[in-house]
Amino acid sequence: MARIRVLAEELTDELESPTLVEGLPGVGLVGKIAADHLVEAFDMTHYADVFCEGVPKVAVYMKDDPTLHPPVRLYADAERNLLVLQSDIPIRPDAATGLASCLGPWFEELGVLPVFLSGIAHEKSEDVPALYGVGTDGATSRLEDAGIDRPTETGLVSGPTGALLSNAVSVGRPALALVVESDPQFPDPEAARVIIKQGIEPLVGVEVPVDDLVDSATEIRQAKEQLARRMQQSDEESTQARPLGMYQ
Repeated sequence: MARIRVLAEELTDELESPTLVEGLPGVGLVGKIAADHLVEAFDMTHYADVFCEGVPKVAVYMKDDPTLHPPVRLYADAERNLLVLQSDIPIRPDAATGLASCLGPWFEELGVLPVFLSGIAHEKSEDVPALYGVGTDGATSRLEDAGIDRPTETGLVSGPTGALLSNAVSVGRPALALVVESDPQFPDPEAARVIIKQGIEPLVGVEVPVDDLVDSATEIRQAKEQLARRMQQSDEESTQARPLGMYQ
């Protein structure tokens, strides 16, 4: 049965219209890397387990911890009024519709503003990766208030994050998405750093330490490389933004 099992109910009353950062795996694994970093940097509490349609029926375990967990989980930081959706595995876009239908009512019940993260394939260079924001009608003013740039070209967000955003558009639910230029082949901690510093920080109003993220870039790439290869083998499972010019 589709459900969200809350493990730290005492935090629910402390969360007031929180911002949720989504970290499903995608191009450059920027969402995954950013979400994992937030959970670790803020020592966030394992708030809930996600048992929604579309989430593969597998169990995961962590290093030095024998306890089994579902692959998709929610973490909370009541002090910062922040939630993070963390996933250890890819979600197929066709299955993400079920995930969106499951999470949507919960978003509305808690007054959650979801911020979805996506990479757009771009060959690496010495330039800082460009970032822009998009959102549903009624939520985009948050992007302007945070000083986040508008897109410079027409495009679309595909994969599971695209399905979640499509659901938000169809039901008129407030939602935002941050899109950053990302390495199309390898995990990209630098793009994750940009999405944190230029996107999440001004939107949420928090300061996130990223020194470890930058200093450990090589280790992060190595740790995420296997998941990145899985994402490349199945483009349809990969959250990504891409230009639409080729179709126009």
